[in-house]
Amino acid sequence: MEKSFKLSGIQLLFINCSLLILQACSVSKQIAQSAKVDVLNTKALETAHVGISIFDPAANKYLYNYQGDKYFVPASNIKLPTSYAAMKYLGDSLVGLRYKIISDSLIKIKPTGDPSFLSSDFKTHPAYTFLKKHKYILFSGGLFSEDFLGSGWTWNDYKEYYAAQRSDFPIYGNVVKFKWESEDSISTLPLIFAQSSSLMETLKTGFDIVKPWEDNKFLFLNGSTKYKEVPFRPDNLTIRSLLQDTLKIFVSTDFDVEGDVQSIEYTFFNGSQSIKVPNKTVNTPFIEFHSQPTDSLLKPMMHNSDNFFAEQSLLMVSNEMLGVMNNEKIIDTLLKTDFKDLPQKPRWVDGSGLSRYNLFTPQDFVAILNKMKNEFGMERIKVILPTGGEGTISNYYKADSGYIYGKTGTLSGVVAFSGFLYTKKGKLLIFSTLVNNHQATATEVRKAMEKFLEGIRNKY
Repeated sequence: MEKSFKLSGIQLLFINCSLLILQACSVSKQIAQSAKVDVLNTKALETAHVGISIFDPAANKYLYNYQGDKYFVPASNIKLPTSYAAMKYLGDSLVGLRYKIISDSLIKIKPTGDPSFLSSDFKTHPAYTFLKKHKYILFSGGLFSEDFLGSGWTWNDYKEYYAAQRSDFPIYGNVVKFKWESEDSISTLPLIFAQSSSLMETLKTGFDIVKPWEDNKFLFLNGSTKYKEVPFRPDNLTIRSLLQDTLKIFVSTDFDVEGDVQSIEYTFFNGSQSIKVPNKTVNTPFIEFHSQPTDSLLKPMMHNSDNFFAEQSLLMVSNEMLGVMNNEKIIDTLLKTDFKDLPQKPRWVDGSGLSRYNLFTPQDFVAILNKMKNEFGMERIKVILPTGGEGTISNYYKADSGYIYGKTGTLSGVVAFSGFLYTKKGKLLIFSTLVNNHQATATEVRKAMEKFLEGIRNKY
């Protein structure tokens, strides 16, 4: 005689929960095994420090952590918290400058740190067109209160384009473009720097550049370089001269940041000639002029890992929130507000990740990415972050283009990659992989991580 058994609702619930737990444990074990084979035991990484976190936001749990709570130098993964701050506090479009009309021909402007002004990354330049309409500009600087280089930046990189110096009013990306034309000719953009450039010898096949740190003087020696972008020192005198030369109008500086200079007139100079322009306004408010869509700045910043855009973005956030451009102050503010709940308190010192003083954990980046997803949505994130075959991952994840979106980071001995991964079963995962002190090539490390992450996509 056969007997039938009917399980109660509580028993069924218990069995289902048990199966889910077993399945989750199985997935975690499988990912751990893949990490061991594809990453941790590979020759490229066997002596490196590695941190990996894989998070399932729908289930609100980690599928895998390997040293996820340990600190690493993250290189350009620092652009993730910078991007978050810019997405939240810069609005839909950048405040390119603030201005007030002093008279029919004179405008007073306050800089905002916007790096798009005459940058070659943008096709149109509304702020330039706006300023061109005026005959006289009174430039009110002084909002930038730090050194031109960020804390912990490598000193001998000061002549490299990726270490362009920060300022309150960037122009031409704060770099000079030099191109070898012939043995006795170098083209220069902006042209004004040709006045402070000298050929020290015949340039047979190219050039090398000697530049003092404190001066915008460029000396050319015979070398092999055909084209180079070199940062200039963006002090107020240089910015004023560049604005005047580029706009072909008169520009004078005014360091009164808080309000109007109580003056009847302002003086502008044209060579030895002085021109007096009356001040017809007192205590009138500044008006915002918007230059570019915010995401049109963030996209090249993240796709190309543009350090200058990142540094200036953080300074712009500082200016909007605090009224001053200061990395230390805005980072302290963000860590006490938006990022107060990060799993481990990071050490954050710059906007780009050029500094080796930065220390973050993989779990920190997972938390930041999760905040980005929840607050801004994946559709916006998919525009800003590169996918396989694009930007800094143009040679990776080509089979997974449209399924992985992330930010790379690279310094000597450092390889980082954090972002979002859609699995073939339709699950969205957040990941962060940080590698420090490796002795392999960056390509070898990235290939190992690519194999690991593609395995997760295919299996789960």
